[in-house]
Amino acid sequence: VCLVDMDRGLRNLDLYMGLESRVVYDVQDVLLGLCRIKQALIRDKRFRELYIIAAPQYRKEDDITDLHMKVLCEKLSERFEYIIIDSPAGTDEDFKLAVAAADEVVIVTTPEYAAVRDADAVDRILEELGKKKRAYIINKLNADLLKTGLVPTLSDVANMLRIELLGIIQDDENIHVAAAKGIPIVLKRDSYISRNFEQISERLI
Repeated sequence: VCLVDMDRGLRNLDLYMGLESRVVYDVQDVLLGLCRIKQALIRDKRFRELYIIAAPQYRKEDDITDLHMKVLCEKLSERFEYIIIDSPAGTDEDFKLAVAAADEVVIVTTPEYAAVRDADAVDRILEELGKKKRAYIINKLNADLLKTGLVPTLSDVANMLRIELLGIIQDDENIHVAAAKGIPIVLKRDSYISRNFEQISERLI
């Protein structure tokens, strides 16, 4: 598996994975031909076959196109079974660049009316871009808040998005702590969170 952070100028995947000290080259260097793919790949030794390519910390004006992204993914697919691209939020050109080579897109939203509306807008753009395989994940679900009726129910979200639900991630302080420490939460193998992520992965596969 290769994780590619395409949130150019807002790099954070390396921090969440605790690999920030090992970043020398980033995805922009690869796309501009300033380094080889192999030089930008960072192996996470805690997992058997997991690598990341970091985003640049500062976004620069460049002539990177959808074709650059497609070529990168073609090259990566010679070595990796799965390439997961972390897209920036929003619907600007960087978002379209990130999804250019995607076979399937997973929209991550939160159970808030504004967030679900935004997710629906993203889904419509993806449909216009010809992305037929689309699904969504609900993140930061607070069960107590759901009971108040102040946030949309799971049925409300399903009615608004009308695509496959891959899974639900509860709002849990342990996830925030793990991210702050750069330790993937799934390393705690006996937790409900780890099982939840495994189920989401299985559905995606």
